[in-house]
Amino acid sequence: MRAADVVTSAFRNAFRSRLRTSLTVLAIFIGAFTLSLTNGLGTGINRYIDDTVASVGVDDVMTVTKADEDAPADGGPAEYDPNRIAADGPPGTTTTALTDDDIETIADVDGVQAVEPVKEVSTDYVQHGDGDRYQLSVSQFVPGMKVELAAGAQVDLDAADPQVVLPESYLEPLALGSAADAVGQTVVLAVTDGTGTQVTTEAEVVGIAEPGVISMAGAVPNDALAQTLHDLQAEGVPAAQAARYAQASVTFDAAAGEEATEALRDRLADAGYTASTLQDQLGTITSVIDAIVLVLNGFAVIALVAAGIGIVNTLFMAVQERTREVGLMKAMGLSSARVFALFSIEAVVIGLVGSALGVLAAIGVGQLVGGVAGDLLANLPGLTLIAFDPVTVAAVVLGVMAIAFLAGTLPALRAARQDPISSLRYE
Repeated sequence: MRAADVVTSAFRNAFRSRLRTSLTVLAIFIGAFTLSLTNGLGTGINRYIDDTVASVGVDDVMTVTKADEDAPADGGPAEYDPNRIAADGPPGTTTTALTDDDIETIADVDGVQAVEPVKEVSTDYVQHGDGDRYQLSVSQFVPGMKVELAAGAQVDLDAADPQVVLPESYLEPLALGSAADAVGQTVVLAVTDGTGTQVTTEAEVVGIAEPGVISMAGAVPNDALAQTLHDLQAEGVPAAQAARYAQASVTFDAAAGEEATEALRDRLADAGYTASTLQDQLGTITSVIDAIVLVLNGFAVIALVAAGIGIVNTLFMAVQERTREVGLMKAMGLSSARVFALFSIEAVVIGLVGSALGVLAAIGVGQLVGGVAGDLLANLPGLTLIAFDPVTVAAVVLGVMAIAFLAGTLPALRAARQDPISSLRYE
């Protein structure tokens, strides 16, 4: 029997007992369906995060803070330190302040191309014309960063006049009209200075930002506006307190590679500072997503193990039922290797059918869920909740086929080792 005949015969024999084989295929279908769907979920979310990071375009910027060596190990409250200031994080989060001396020290570290202290600005409100006043936070904008825009343009960091990009959610409250209508209008921002006096400044709206998973915390100012707000806020504040920063942005050569980046991080650590890139800050998000997908994949693997046991049972029964048939084939000269291949290929066929149907069903459900989720998650433009990578899909199908082959090995060996004389006498 030629190899092609063995394959053809295996395909035909795989569904000789339709009900039994169909139940085994169903078990494989469930495992492959779950595995494909959970992997698609992880791929979709992680791809959205990667695309958003790429659009931000700040892979060559590190956020540097003072190493917090005095923080309590048990997570309890820290002792009072006049050098500690408020930091990003949960309410009450503090960090040791960076000073101008620290900025100079960081600038002298080998590998640092530029360093810019992050000037914290706490705005009281934003107002358009004679309308209502609304609370507004201001985000730090670094060179190379891009905001997903509904209309307008990015802020010009070199412009002499104050500019701002507002979140899309402020259009209706501030009565700015549509996103396109808001571009070019002027808003008023207020801060409280060191004497307790509320002072204001104006800024031109140059763009409207869409929300996203890495959306800015609030409005995005250019350097002129950020400096103006900082100067107004620092009026009346002692010079020693005004020149204190929670963090600094360090520009480095990302193209030098991961080893060079880690070396720079180590040099900053030796100097007493902690550095993290945007990818580091997003690591927690992706880790949680990957952990959830891993747990869900665990259920899929359990289903596939159960399906593997089903394949073993199906083929053992097939070998038992076809004992005389196997004996006849061996008596007519069919080698043990061909018999082994015959039953092994049957197992692979069952795995192929089950996995292919499971993957196709997962893609169909993914498209359906994606359409519904697109309406529910309209505030996250560009998000495909469940995305299927061709390589991953192929890996699932091939992986299930491999599991099916391994599950069919024992019954196939039993068939291959049968004695033709004893098999022909089998009743």
